[in-house]
Amino acid sequence: MNRMPSLFVSHGAPTFAIEPALAGPLLNQLGRELPTPKAIVVLSPHWVTPNVRVGFAAAPETIHDFGGFPAELYRIQYPAPGSPAVAARALELLNAAGWNATADAQRGLDHGAWVPVRHLYPDANVPVLQVSMPRSLDAAGAVRLGRALAPLADEGVLLLGSGSITHNLYEFRQDIDAQGASYASEFVDWARAAVRGGDEAALIHYLDVAPHAQRAHPTPDHYLPLPFAFGAAAPGADVEVLDGGMTYGVLAMDSYLFKDGHIPAR
Repeated sequence: MNRMPSLFVSHGAPTFAIEPALAGPLLNQLGRELPTPKAIVVLSPHWVTPNVRVGFAAAPETIHDFGGFPAELYRIQYPAPGSPAVAARALELLNAAGWNATADAQRGLDHGAWVPVRHLYPDANVPVLQVSMPRSLDAAGAVRLGRALAPLADEGVLLLGSGSITHNLYEFRQDIDAQGASYASEFVDWARAAVRGGDEAALIHYLDVAPHAQRAHPTPDHYLPLPFAFGAAAPGADVEVLDGGMTYGVLAMDSYLFKDGHIPAR
């Protein structure tokens, strides 16, 4: 079996589930073009635990972990199966790498998982499970976490980091004009250059080297899935940028596909 790529997805606001804009169709097309994964393992900032936990549920529930949005969102179900077998393998790999991971048989799929995966695979026919984000995780740790799970890619598993390439929720709720939001575009340009250049040091030290990093990410949780996907990728992987545009003026919706030589160029 050819190695699966890894993927970083900007999941934006929960309304991405019903307002696909530019990014949704790009993910849907990608899901049709990729080899069908054995399973998808998602790191989302909406499951944070003291230590790493792995979702073992055979039929994970759809978690609506947000408030104040249209009623339509709360009626959506994403009934993808889980994969206890892949979860057991992920747990084995994580503990072999020193992560002190444990199993969680109850955890369902939060919106950081089911919203983007629903665009990729709308038929819910690919098993999905999550790995939690440990509370102490930093960018260097996210790279290591991705590398710990990277052997799953050789076993047909798609490793997916779901975050947002910019994530300033205060400004998302304000009326920010185009000039005021230009910082978000500058951060997006930096991120694209860093991933395309395979610049691990820049991705780890983003707060020191990226323009407007603290403004783009007042907290690191939605950034960390990016170095996770980078760490999960094949060394020297080519990167394809899926330009999802900018929603609400400040939430960039880029996704990055980290490809090895077996994934055809588009």
